[in-house]
Amino acid sequence: MIAHRNLGFVAAAATLLAAAPLSAIFERWTWLIEATIAVAAVAAVAALARLARVPLWGQALGMLAGLTLALTWLFPSGSELLALLPTPGTFAHFGELFGGSLEDMRSYGVKVPDTDPLLFVTVFGIGAVAVVVDVLAVGLRRPALAGLPMLAIYSVPVAVYVDSVPAVPFVVGAAGYLWLLVTDNVDRVRRFGRRFTGDGRDVDVWEASPLAAAGRRLAVVGVALAVVLPLAVPGMTGGLLDSLTSGSGAGNGTGRPGQGGPPGRIDLFAALSGQLNQSDVADLVKVTTNEPNPFYLRFGVADRLEQGGFSVRNPTGRSVGNLPAPAGGGVEQRTYRATVEVTKNLTMPLLPVYPEPVRTEDLNGSWSYDPNLQVIFSNRDNSRGKRYSFDYVRSTYTPEALRQARPLPSDHPVRRGHPAPPPIPEVEELVRTLVAGKNTEYDKVRGIYDHFSADNGFTYSLSTKGGTSGQEIVNFLNNKVGFCQQYAAAMTWLVRAAGIPARVAFGFANGSNSSGDTYTLSNRNLHAWTEVYFDKIGWVPFDATPAYGVQGSTRSQSAWAPDVDAPEDDTPAPGPSTPADDVDPSAGPAGPEGPEEDPDSGLAVGAAAPAEQAPVWPWYAAGAVLLLLGLLAVPALRRLALRRRRSGAAAPAAARAGAGGGAPADGRRMVVLADADRARADAHAAWDELLDTLVDYRVRVDRTETPRATADRLSRETLTADAEATTAVRLLGRAEERARYARDPLTGEQLLPALRLVRGALAARADRRTRLMAAVLPPSVLLRWRTATADASSRLLAARGRSRSRLLRWNPRRLLANRMAR
Repeated sequence: MIAHRNLGFVAAAATLLAAAPLSAIFERWTWLIEATIAVAAVAAVAALARLARVPLWGQALGMLAGLTLALTWLFPSGSELLALLPTPGTFAHFGELFGGSLEDMRSYGVKVPDTDPLLFVTVFGIGAVAVVVDVLAVGLRRPALAGLPMLAIYSVPVAVYVDSVPAVPFVVGAAGYLWLLVTDNVDRVRRFGRRFTGDGRDVDVWEASPLAAAGRRLAVVGVALAVVLPLAVPGMTGGLLDSLTSGSGAGNGTGRPGQGGPPGRIDLFAALSGQLNQSDVADLVKVTTNEPNPFYLRFGVADRLEQGGFSVRNPTGRSVGNLPAPAGGGVEQRTYRATVEVTKNLTMPLLPVYPEPVRTEDLNGSWSYDPNLQVIFSNRDNSRGKRYSFDYVRSTYTPEALRQARPLPSDHPVRRGHPAPPPIPEVEELVRTLVAGKNTEYDKVRGIYDHFSADNGFTYSLSTKGGTSGQEIVNFLNNKVGFCQQYAAAMTWLVRAAGIPARVAFGFANGSNSSGDTYTLSNRNLHAWTEVYFDKIGWVPFDATPAYGVQGSTRSQSAWAPDVDAPEDDTPAPGPSTPADDVDPSAGPAGPEGPEEDPDSGLAVGAAAPAEQAPVWPWYAAGAVLLLLGLLAVPALRRLALRRRRSGAAAPAAARAGAGGGAPADGRRMVVLADADRARADAHAAWDELLDTLVDYRVRVDRTETPRATADRLSRETLTADAEATTAVRLLGRAEERARYARDPLTGEQLLPALRLVRGALAARADRRTRLMAAVLPPSVLLRWRTATADASSRLLAARGRSRSRLLRWNPRRLLANRMAR
């Protein structure tokens, strides 16, 4: 029973560890505390039931009862008996929580807040998994099957998480599962008493058996590969490595809005901005609308302002099938219809729509609408390849109507949700100057909006300048050079500093690639602008970015926010695009200071502008090819070097001895000995080269044969048609035989020419594939490497065994047993 209690405790702990991936869903850790209470109740009831020798089905019923009591205490309905015993009202309350959880799942995006319905479903699910794990691991003694319900917990964040699930919680869950397997293994082995290895040696109580140790090593290696391999291989995942490098500013976004970034960067657009500095233009969206002059196609909002800049909050809302009526009292409104086709190049949990949609078609129930942010989002689906239609209301604002809007009171929900930014003296002074003498909210906004003009020195450029103020917003206002993300964020900051709610919206400008009522929008048309809230009217767009820097800018058709850089005597013709759109996009927008580099990109107040770069993949491909060729050439180079070393003695030993001059008459014995040593070395080198040549050309080599027997076999079986090669191989055999067994080796023979004759004869009889492999990947070199690797592995294992044996001598359990035996 002690072993069962121990295994039951490990099963409960492993269940909690397997729930670690749920930390990627919740904002706080309340779920873990409540789940721990539920699992502890299940484990306690199971231990008591096994102590009373209750059958397995009774144990399961008892654990379910304990889970019910824990849920009743954690999520009371107010009708419980003694504040603990459930009543019919309790179960009705549980049903309400379950129904509310379904609604919350559709409403909230990860990470979710601690709502009672979501917490109830989470705790109930973890408790139910704890019951199943205990039955499988302890009752049925099938701990391997317990991994299935644990895997069910991990499937939850995988199904709802927009991005890749973090790897660390998965490792924690896998460690719990391995702990359960090891505990069950130890319990099973201890039932047999003493344990033995394969060679008959008994194993210490605390020493793992070889099979168990091998299993644990394989499990650890498998988990490590499963976690590390997707992180190391590009394109397999955007999980841990992306989170470690997301703030590097490389601009290689994944196209998934909502990812984090460095301070001062609007997260949602930062994920997409990486597509703008790519050399290739990728079509992202195709939209068809019956509106003559449509506004920007919008898909997201950043309204959370902190010390470093803007960020995105998680959208919440109801089903997209129940859209609210648009606001905008006192302005002209018309309804239009649009159809959007999202290509496979754009994957995000948001859908591009025109402002104020009122009805949608072809969207399933996984999509929701946030009436505050005015965005369509999903926690389980993405925009990739979607095609949908919607009706929307286009509001036409006039300066007169906007001047009628009264200031919002300080307790207004929109005012509280969009507070003033952190105080910066330089910004505060500029805002006071710009709004001085302005009596209406609209006039204050126009004063700020008109400040971003060419007359005040503001220009559009992708190459921004640094500053020394320590504040990115101050640097931009001083340098007056930037692109859409700086203009949109800076104007939003100043408008909020004036006490008026504002936020940054982003989507697609109309661009210049249009065909009738259809617009094809690419990564070069991504854009950002400012939205200002006016009482009883709603959110009104203001685009402070210079029109010449945006393909398809609508500043020329906005009566309430006109193009402040346009000449006063020019009356711009209405249309979806400005004169800059008639210019070839590849030539860049033309502005007051001449052509610029590229269309608009990015969205951070102080972020580095993405610059177009030449593709680097050809260099990587060329480097990979060269590296592969170099690796393939290593065996051939090794074989060539070995052949040169063995062929260094081109002349016979006697000739080399005489080349140094005459020998003393009384020194003949010494000269003969020197020549004999060199002759033996030459004979051995020639014979080794012959054997390697036989291996290269796939001729059988028998290491048990004498040199004479090998030479006779080659002459008889392989080289019968070549008399010179037969003579040569017999010479090599005789030289090796004399070098091994005779007092005086064979000297004065030309071994190198003989070796060449044999090699040529073997190459002539071999097929083309064998010759190619002998030249490129010599089998003799590969065989030598395999043998060396096996020998090194054997030596390493032997050294490890010796080290382990020495360490086991100092095992406390063994020392204590030896002392007691004395």
